[in-house]
Amino acid sequence: MQAYFRQSFDFLHRRFNNIAFNFVAHISALKLILCIAIPLLVWAMPSSWIPLDNLTVTQHRAIFIFTFAAIFWIMEPVPIFATSIVVILLELVLLSDSGLALAFLNQEASGFGNILNYKEIIGTFASPIIILFLGGFFLAIAASKYNLDVAMARTFIKPFGCQPRWVMLGIMSITAVFSMFMSNTAATAMMLSILVPVLACLDKEDKGRIGFVLSVPLAANIGGIGTPIGTPPNAIAMKYLIGDNAISFSTWMLMCVPFALFLMFCGWLLILYLYPPTTKKIELKFKTKKQDKRASVIIYSTFAVTVALWLTDFLHGMNSYIIALIPMAVFLCLQVINKDDLKNISWDVLWLVSGGIALGLALDATGLAAVIVNNIPFGNMSLAIIFLLAAITGLIIANFMSHTATANLLIPIIAVIGTTVPGLEAFGGEKVLLLSTTLAISLSMSLPISTPPNALAFSTGLIETKHLAGMGIFMGLIGTALVFLMLYCTTSLGLI
Repeated sequence: MQAYFRQSFDFLHRRFNNIAFNFVAHISALKLILCIAIPLLVWAMPSSWIPLDNLTVTQHRAIFIFTFAAIFWIMEPVPIFATSIVVILLELVLLSDSGLALAFLNQEASGFGNILNYKEIIGTFASPIIILFLGGFFLAIAASKYNLDVAMARTFIKPFGCQPRWVMLGIMSITAVFSMFMSNTAATAMMLSILVPVLACLDKEDKGRIGFVLSVPLAANIGGIGTPIGTPPNAIAMKYLIGDNAISFSTWMLMCVPFALFLMFCGWLLILYLYPPTTKKIELKFKTKKQDKRASVIIYSTFAVTVALWLTDFLHGMNSYIIALIPMAVFLCLQVINKDDLKNISWDVLWLVSGGIALGLALDATGLAAVIVNNIPFGNMSLAIIFLLAAITGLIIANFMSHTATANLLIPIIAVIGTTVPGLEAFGGEKVLLLSTTLAISLSMSLPISTPPNALAFSTGLIETKHLAGMGIFMGLIGTALVFLMLYCTTSLGLI
């Protein structure tokens, strides 16, 4: 009888698993179908149905591509970097001068609109922004390969003593600084591994365990604000901060590093209030591998030279993109990094950024962004509402989708708004509007899916969504308010 019940239970268990698997598969298929169907409906509908005046054919197609990118980046029926590749392909086929022949039979007709040069679209793969990210990736990969990241972290934490609150501040400070010059995802992964011996020193019932885990993604998300290469939204914004609106690497740091450190300090106080550690003392012990002295000297020297050149760009005249090539050239020529190490580069991030740049190019070159702005009565809105609406929109959307994808969607439109709305010059103009929106996007950190650092911390199993939400909502709102205060002060002082 027992064997009979056991067999029946196993049969029901397998049957339930099959039903659950089929249900998930059907839901995924339905989501993919909807994500494809909605953009196709936008493409198929007559232009007269779209509430925008005087749309050209290429602008209508740009709306289709924009809708496709937005839905696929938000719903993620396929990886978000794959969506970026499809966006570039669609632009080449539908909007370029080397696109599908049938698509351009009437390109000379009145109302067809502007056609993009295919070289400009493909050139987004080699945009200066991509080179900037590659330089940061090379620094991170080299430090990780030779275990120098752990060695530096151990050296930096030691001065903070043994009291849990100060050790937490030390870990947050190191994470924030690393996130300024390398991927905040890589910085989080590194610091979470260093956090293991710290958590081992805490009692299992100590609330401080939650606080320590939360402190790492918080510091990583905020630390990335400090430099133009700290987060993809920063880099995307730099694409539009050119000409009269240009901001140098050093000016960005002079403005944003103090802001990031102050905001991180506020986050530290919040975590100590919500999750105070009860353990009295932490004894840290790190195990480091034997280091390659030659590689260590090369990496430390190159890192110092690269950062020094980034900080002094106003003296030597080289921009941050050119400087980013230095670690790439040095590490490859001196064989600190080999061809196998190149596989560890986050190519998915580079492709995602490329897709965003290409989407911005399409919105701008077809004139769609200008048409959208011209059809919105910004002139009837107060300047304060425009600034607040742009920042809050970025803050909310970026909690539910990639920060990079949010920046890809919003910043090109914000850039056009900044050049068309009168009166913005009194508040810093397009530059301040772009910066406030960009920094608000980087402050979105309320859910596990909001940022990779959040997802990494959530994967430890030591925190729950409610922990991230409580911290993220508060820091997002307070941080956005402080962004406006910081930009007001820097504008008043003439720094930007």
